[in-house]
Amino acid sequence: MRATKSVRLDKLLANLGYGSRREIQGLARAGAIRLDGAELADAGDRIALDPDLAARLTIDGAPVDPLPGLCLMLHKPLGVTCSHKEAGPLVYGLLPERWRRRDPPLSTVGRLDKETSGLLLLTDDGALLHRIIAPKANVAKRYRVTLDRPLAGDEAATFASGTLMLEGEDRPLLPVLLEAEDATHCAVTLTEGRYHQVRRMFAALGNHVTALHRDRVGGLDLPQDLAAGAYRVMTEADVAAVFAGA
Repeated sequence: MRATKSVRLDKLLANLGYGSRREIQGLARAGAIRLDGAELADAGDRIALDPDLAARLTIDGAPVDPLPGLCLMLHKPLGVTCSHKEAGPLVYGLLPERWRRRDPPLSTVGRLDKETSGLLLLTDDGALLHRIIAPKANVAKRYRVTLDRPLAGDEAATFASGTLMLEGEDRPLLPVLLEAEDATHCAVTLTEGRYHQVRRMFAALGNHVTALHRDRVGGLDLPQDLAAGAYRVMTEADVAAVFAGA
């Protein structure tokens, strides 16, 4: 049987963004940190990283934040950027301030541009991130598209052909599924993630995307009750759904 890993309490809480190790020691001495209701007075103690630790370990009576291995689904609103450093509102500003000090840090799984809304995944698990975005994973993404001009009728065949070239590139796109909803609305499902791909695909055919919203990653749908700007911790079933059908 594999032994349960353990970690120093001050290291764990510092990596979760609760403060420096010295500050964590101060919290312990003040009686603010408890495990199963019992005070932990020495932040240098080692504690077992049990799966239910986040529910059993409290600071000032509140359960600690999720442990490393965190994966989130976020309903990205328009006008925010998937970046740590760019100017203007950032997706990380939609999360608790303390989460921006986590180590390992949370990162977006791919990106949605500033003017695209919808389902965005974030994780501090580098292996999971790369597993999702790796081309061989074949994780599809579905976008709801609003167009400036009506569909001509031949777009689905062109996108599915695997021959469409984007300006400035030297290899064609992989086949993309287009499902028309009405004259100016459709859904496109793709497995690549080239720069501004959906917008550039329609531009190559003489049309212009006026609104773009991602509502599915793999087999995971954006929950209808997850409002723009809100997030939710993903369950193991949610993560498995991402790879469903890949």
